[in-house]
Amino acid sequence: MRFVDLIEKKAEGFSLSEEEIQDMISGYVEGSVPDYQMSAMCMAILQRGMSDEETADLTMAMMHSGDTVDLSDLPGIKVDKHSTGGVGDTTTLAVAPLVAACGGTVAKMSGRGLGHTGGTLDKLESVPGTSVEIGLEEFKEIVRKNGAAVIGQSGNLVPADKKIYALRDVTATVRSIPLIASSIMSKKLASGADAIVLDVKTGSGAFMRTVEEAEKLARLMVSIGNLTGRRVRALITDMNQPLGTAVGNALEFREAVQLLSGMVPETDPLYQVCMLLGTHMMLLGNIAADEREARARLKAAIADGSGLRVLKNMIALQHGDSSYVDPEKIEELVRVRRKIDITAKTDGFVTAMNAENIGTAAQMLGAGRATKEDVIDPAVGLVMKVRCGDAVRTGDTLCTMYVNDETNLADSIDLFLQAVTISENRQAVPPMIYKVITEEDL
Repeated sequence: MRFVDLIEKKAEGFSLSEEEIQDMISGYVEGSVPDYQMSAMCMAILQRGMSDEETADLTMAMMHSGDTVDLSDLPGIKVDKHSTGGVGDTTTLAVAPLVAACGGTVAKMSGRGLGHTGGTLDKLESVPGTSVEIGLEEFKEIVRKNGAAVIGQSGNLVPADKKIYALRDVTATVRSIPLIASSIMSKKLASGADAIVLDVKTGSGAFMRTVEEAEKLARLMVSIGNLTGRRVRALITDMNQPLGTAVGNALEFREAVQLLSGMVPETDPLYQVCMLLGTHMMLLGNIAADEREARARLKAAIADGSGLRVLKNMIALQHGDSSYVDPEKIEELVRVRRKIDITAKTDGFVTAMNAENIGTAAQMLGAGRATKEDVIDPAVGLVMKVRCGDAVRTGDTLCTMYVNDETNLADSIDLFLQAVTISENRQAVPPMIYKVITEEDL
């Protein structure tokens, strides 16, 4: 069948067969399918959708379009986690060491930050010397020794996704849920995970703006896991304010260390989400019998310092200076020329935040990239001093900005102030955790 016939078939609402999807992906990667035809197919998928089976077939075809990672020689069930992107989301650097300290195997391949969202690799590299470009055998040896390692993705991992995403970005087809799901899951499956816990964000700082959109995406990715022989769970969590108080690479690394040191209260949103992610990673990894046991062991790994030791060992094994994990030295990572308090202009209650704009304000200070070629300043960013629901008075500090380059400072301050809504009357705060989607819920 000619590729134009496949476009027409999907545009008319019919399902594509597994063989047709495989031919489509292999043809596009090899170059026999041109960009303009794949763009038309992406638009047809956006408009007509795909069944769960079609999306699973698309995921597997994309997964096998390049290299795949074999982790079968590592002990235990290899459990991964993935966030759909957020602001102040430093969960990987806290959860991976905690789960490893409890006996789990976390061999994780992560990405870099772009735009208003931060990347785990950039946060790790804020520690001098730390390498995330590590070969597969060395990576697996670190996991054997330590239970956890986090590195960058292989250069030829899921090349189909790289090509298709570049098209989606310029053809207004990014929002297609089947294309989002296959993009995420193809990379996770190619990375060798046996089980995956997904953190699907919803709100002003997330790609899925509504809970309904987030649940649709979550259910589809859990279904793909089922159809491809992987155990997958999805948590739907709030991103209507930064998850942690820190927004910036070294600042977020410091906050992960603070959580592992027992300095983050149990009522804090970052703590709550880390505990939930860790709990379900342990359940999927068969290292806890139930949620109660998993949570108790995670809390014990904070209390006895074993989670922090795993992080420190990971930094050392990945060639970094692990002394920066120590409380007396970690402040050197966030040393900047100026710290500037941004204050409230009126009395009232913090009733809303635009988390995307807060992330962009930090990016403008040098904490993030507008393009992949931009260079990050690891020390800069901001630390929130208020949460949604808090009462404030005129002059109270809303955040502290950590600044080296003042080129975009004024614009960053303006954007931050626009992002925080202070109202006369208190309003209900959205829940931090909306729902957990398991295989049994499908």
